[in-house]
Amino acid sequence: MPISKHDPYTIREAALVIALGIRIEKRRAYGKSTAALERQADRIREQAEARENARAQSRSK
Repeated sequence: MPISKHDPYTIREAALVIALGIRIEKRRAYGKSTAALERQADRIREQAEARENARAQSRSK
């Protein structure tokens, strides 16, 4: 279940994305690569959006 009707993330997904954002910023501060963490955050976002789009389509039928 999403956090709000305006947001596709569940509480768990939101917490993961926030934690990844913190890890990304720490790695950037040390000058390390963040590409893998950014891809992981993008994957979470895409899955959440796909799930909510599928739910919206099934409700509109």
